[in-house]
Amino acid sequence: MEFSSMTSIKELFSAGGPVLILLLLLSIYSISIILERFFKLRSVIRYSRRLIEYCKHPIRSYNYNKIADACKKEKVKNTPAAILLSRLVKTASRPASEQERVAESVIDFEIASLQRKLTVLGTLGSITPFIGLFGTVIGVMHAFKDLAATTANGAGASVVAAGIAEALVNTAAGLFVAIPAVIAYNYFLSKTNYFAQELEKTAQDFIYAAHSATEK
Repeated sequence: MEFSSMTSIKELFSAGGPVLILLLLLSIYSISIILERFFKLRSVIRYSRRLIEYCKHPIRSYNYNKIADACKKEKVKNTPAAILLSRLVKTASRPASEQERVAESVIDFEIASLQRKLTVLGTLGSITPFIGLFGTVIGVMHAFKDLAATTANGAGASVVAAGIAEALVNTAAGLFVAIPAVIAYNYFLSKTNYFAQELEKTAQDFIYAAHSATEK
């Protein structure tokens, strides 16, 4: 049974050829990006939300020293929320319009950093079905070539049917790579966009509180 399984795997790769090997490598690369981004985003967003929740009262009470100290904690100091709040604390005495520009710049940069590998997933989701189709077309061409070579021996359509069935493995492999990549791309994009809105709300709350303090 084990020998039969090994044989079928060898036959599978033999049928798919170099295109199937390429798709396998792209699948491994895609999965590595998905896992890396998943754990990265989960950690960054979780610690950012904790910091934002902790700083809600200091923001309303204008306790900027407490906010600055919280942003220096080891687990949160490199998160987008810590970077944003640290910059806002440094510009707390400046006009609201300048603070808004600072906040927008920080949020854009941090969200772009979180999304930097998502274009790879989007690209893989777009091109891998075509790579698989390309491999299938090559396999079909080989099948018809084999048919032409064996027609004289009366092999008939069975040669073409077997060749096409083997060639379709590349199309299946292309979809196997593309579907998880597209799902992950949309999930991560939605997650980072929602996180950007949370950062914007935090910045607005800070700027409003700082501006209200100067008017009193």
